[in-house]
Amino acid sequence: MAELEAAAAAAATTTSHHLDEEMMPRVINVLSSLLQRVAESNDLTRRFQPQRISAFHGLTRPTISVESYLERIFKYANCSSSCYVVAYVYLDRFAQRQPSLPINSFNVHRLLITSVLVSAKFMDDLYYNNAFYGKVGGISTAEMNLLEVDFLFGLGFQLNVTPTTYSTYCSHLQREMFLQSAPLHHNLGDPLKGNLGRSSTVVKQHHFCFNTEDESTHQQQLTV
Repeated sequence: MAELEAAAAAAATTTSHHLDEEMMPRVINVLSSLLQRVAESNDLTRRFQPQRISAFHGLTRPTISVESYLERIFKYANCSSSCYVVAYVYLDRFAQRQPSLPINSFNVHRLLITSVLVSAKFMDDLYYNNAFYGKVGGISTAEMNLLEVDFLFGLGFQLNVTPTTYSTYCSHLQREMFLQSAPLHHNLGDPLKGNLGRSSTVVKQHHFCFNTEDESTHQQQLTV
């Protein structure tokens, strides 16, 4: 832990943050809440739909909550704030490309740490290596390496995020922040909208947001 603390402090002055730092605790809270809802919703579908086991699946549910896990990543990873939005995009993209591997309580933690790792490598000039992320996430370096490769193949190596897509996911996070701060007596409806889930009597797997990307624009790299 002392090693992680020292590394985090050393990197804090060299990492550029493009989003308002004061908003990040709320962003982390909202993103973890979204992940938790999606995982819990997909846990319910496991009894109705077959789900493939992958390297991301644990034998049991981790005892640490999704929110605490993401807060730990945020504390030690020191990646740019935009990495969390891009990681959000990657998770949704992964879920849409791998319908037999929906995000659930058994894989959400490993998917989360891996998405942030890949996002940091793609977005930031300076980032920690896999061994460090393994320590942050509580997994071995060998497993971290394997998860990274599996995640990249699961994404089809489609790592580019267009400005339009980035803006859309940011807006969705802002909307979620507003909804969470709304009075409890408001009828917020189904919290899982878009690919997050729609009201239906048919059991379906839940994703995150909207697939707004035009495949012809994949070569346009996001600059933030």
